[in-house]
Order: sequence, then C-alpha cells, then structure tokens
Amino acid sequence: MKFTRFLVSFFIGISALIVGTGFLPLSSSAQDTPYTIVDGKVDKGTYNGYRRFHGICHTCHGPDALGSTIGPSLVESLKTLTYDEFKKTVLEGRVGTTPQGQPNVMLGFSTNPDIVKYLDDIYAYVKARSDGALGPGRPQKKR
Repeated sequence: MKFTRFLVSFFIGISALIVGTGFLPLSSSAQDTPYTIVDGKVDKGTYNGYRRFHGICHTCHGPDALGSTIGPSLVESLKTLTYDEFKKTVLEGRVGTTPQGQPNVMLGFSTNPDIVKYLDDIYAYVKARSDGALGPGRPQKKR
C-alpha cells in the first residue's frame, strides 16, 4: 500500500512537472474525478463500469445504482463514501442495519474476477452517477 501511494505521488509529481511546462494539457476535472465525460459521452472505463455494474451489482443496488428493497442507493452512498471505503465494502462485504433497524448484509466479492479486475471502472460509473455527471440509462461511449 505504501509503495502504491509512492507511485501515485511520483506520477502526480511528474505529471505536474510536464503540465507546468506546457507539454501536456490536463484539466483539473480530470484530476478530481475517476471518470471523463465529454459532450455527454463517457470514457471507456466508465462505460465498462456501467456494463459490469448492470451485469452483477444492479441485482441488489437497482438499475442505475438507485437502490432497491435489498441494497441501498449507491448514488446516495457515494456522496460520502470514499474510494477506499467503497473498495473495502465491495471486496470484504459488510454486515449492519438499515436506518429502520433491519439487518443489512453486503456480500464480499474478493473472489469474483469480474468485480476485482474492474473495480475501478465500476467505481467510476457509480461515482459519475452520484456526482450527477451521468444520468440514468445506458451512457454513450466516446469512440
């Protein structure tokens, strides 16, 4: 984990140096979000996240991540949930109670390669929905 943070910090430092010299234009929104949406079209990863979410996660969390009687709205949850909390919950699961006092169980998906391999893409899709940057339904993909 420390090495990963080092690599991320190193990459950000090098990117800042390159951007500062004018060789690479980089918008601040690209740095702040895990998704890119231009002219209503999403990047490849976010589109893949949509596909993966609706292949597995929507069963409990509802279409468009709006929640269901089984799982909460991730559109609302990701307004306060950090990426690390999201990742831990998806991989390890969680046991708790709803605000109404009902049992609430999220299964862990650490052994599901369709989740583990594409977790960043799924997060990008759900975060875009949560931020209001992406509406319901199938997003259009950049070519």
